[in-house]
Amino acid sequence: MRLESFPAGLRAVVVGAGGGIGNAVVELLAESPQVAQVYALTRTRPALASPRVLPITFDLRDETSIAAAAARCRADGPLHLVFVATGVLHSGAGLQPEKSWRALNSAALAESFVVNAIGPALLAKHFLEDLTKGEKAVFAALSARVGSIADNRLGGWYSYRAAKAALHMLMRTFAIELARRNPTALCIALHPGTVATALSEPFRSTVPEGRLFQPRQAAEHLLHVIDTLDSSASGNAYAWDGQRLPF
Repeated sequence: MRLESFPAGLRAVVVGAGGGIGNAVVELLAESPQVAQVYALTRTRPALASPRVLPITFDLRDETSIAAAAARCRADGPLHLVFVATGVLHSGAGLQPEKSWRALNSAALAESFVVNAIGPALLAKHFLEDLTKGEKAVFAALSARVGSIADNRLGGWYSYRAAKAALHMLMRTFAIELARRNPTALCIALHPGTVATALSEPFRSTVPEGRLFQPRQAAEHLLHVIDTLDSSASGNAYAWDGQRLPF
């Protein structure tokens, strides 16, 4: 896959490279002739073995670990793309999408915010300074349409919706500061649609035909969207088809 809007010799970071979408993004970038290096951040070593992929073990919940990973990535020079593919919707009995406010509990809320908002915020803290200047650079974090306040007509899913809405606010706020420090860089949120990963598995029965994407297909969509955007798009959220999502 060619990323025409980026310069040759692209250096990219993929956070959450062990997940379905993250691993697919790593594979596509490693296949691209424009890409010089992919830093694949994950809790465990990713499956893909390539001379252009450098696995880096890190812990999203540990800022010291995030800072160390960022330092290793920047050691080879400025970065052109940081793609954050982490996120959690459900995890055992302790974290499930709430159907009612009666299902809310503090532990589930905290877990959702740690993974879906706080982790990406700390990644931005340590990686935004490392984006290349004077040419296109992108910090992109996976989000979800259900994080849109304006688009919320069904209710439910309190902790996930709130954490993704918080992520949108963080991305917008980072983008404002980034525009002053690095005017050619972008900070955006991305909605991949419904992807055939463990995150979506319990909720696929209502997905319209043709709208359940395989991870590689979703990764292609998202990288294409990134490739079409310029700095005027910074601070917004975009769906897999390039549609701008309301906050």
